[in-house]
Amino acid sequence: MIPYGRQHIDEHDIAAVVEVLRSDWLTQGPCIERFEAALTDVTGANHAVAVSNATAALHLACMALDVGPGDLVWTSPNTFVASANCARYCGATVDFVDIEADTGNMDAQLLAQKLADAARHGRLPKVVIPVHFAGQSCDMAAIGELASVYGFKVIEDASHAVGGRYRQDAVGCGRFSDITVFSFHPVKIVTTGEGGAALCKDPQLAARMRRLRSHGISRDPALMQGEYAGGWYYEQLELGFNYRMTDMQAALGVSQLGRLGHFILRRRELAARYRVQLSGRGLSLPEERVDRQSAWHLYPVRLQEAARRRQVYDLLRTANVGVNVHYIPVHLQPYYRQLGFRPGDFPVAEGYYQSAISLPLFPGLTDKDQDWVIEALTSILR
Repeated sequence: MIPYGRQHIDEHDIAAVVEVLRSDWLTQGPCIERFEAALTDVTGANHAVAVSNATAALHLACMALDVGPGDLVWTSPNTFVASANCARYCGATVDFVDIEADTGNMDAQLLAQKLADAARHGRLPKVVIPVHFAGQSCDMAAIGELASVYGFKVIEDASHAVGGRYRQDAVGCGRFSDITVFSFHPVKIVTTGEGGAALCKDPQLAARMRRLRSHGISRDPALMQGEYAGGWYYEQLELGFNYRMTDMQAALGVSQLGRLGHFILRRRELAARYRVQLSGRGLSLPEERVDRQSAWHLYPVRLQEAARRRQVYDLLRTANVGVNVHYIPVHLQPYYRQLGFRPGDFPVAEGYYQSAISLPLFPGLTDKDQDWVIEALTSILR
């Protein structure tokens, strides 16, 4: 079976992890700082906080921005549930902004309309979480401008977009947002097995997220409320979590980031081959805006005959092509329906879901295997 996504591990990655296993540190050691430094190097962010997974990073980002009960957080319905759940963990109310039909990203024009209406009713969001679907950045300049007008904070969910670019900047630099979150799950651009990170410019936000990832504990005497008792002493300053990344994961991440350019180049080559060979085949192909460079985490196509999606999916799986579907709109999940959301609330995202199939795309996909995918799909469509 050709999977839709797969990690790419080489001998350098294995050696990096083995070196840690033979060292004195298995968790919260020197590899964590090296990995965080590598992330700031490739993005231009000032600070990176490595954590156990991207959901943890989203949760810490919301906490660092003081999201709590009574607050509103808006995100995209076209995403994995974690983009919304992170706000619910903090007791906030979640709402959604519909997407652009061609990119799958949050529609900045619809966001502007919704903000204007919310301002009239005194119900503005505290945080907006745009999601860089499939690896392509949202229109962050437009979203950042709206943030300055309406006073909300921005968390970029860039779980798909490590190595992508928006205008002249690397995704993650934080020019138009407060915090950016990355994922390092095995099917993402680079992997640490499981893992995530939160990047920002503000040193206070970074310091708080570092404290929150480790139970809310500090060993800094300057922050302590009691008398410093010695080198063993620490204080829990707030309720935090154990969201720490291990040194083994971080070592793998450092090694993987060293090949980020290669990974992106190969993904772009594969996406270009799909575009050439699938044009005119009864599909809507993903669009890349001229001011953006997608990281091509996914290659989602849309069937012009949406009613055939289940049939096409099943036949491709029978042909050993491990396609997937991204995403079931979050507001249609039973948990969110219990909160009052209904079919028809976000029609563009719902229409996108009904016709979408994600084709295999990962650096280890050979031209021969990709040709098999293309031939199987075109044969089924015929």
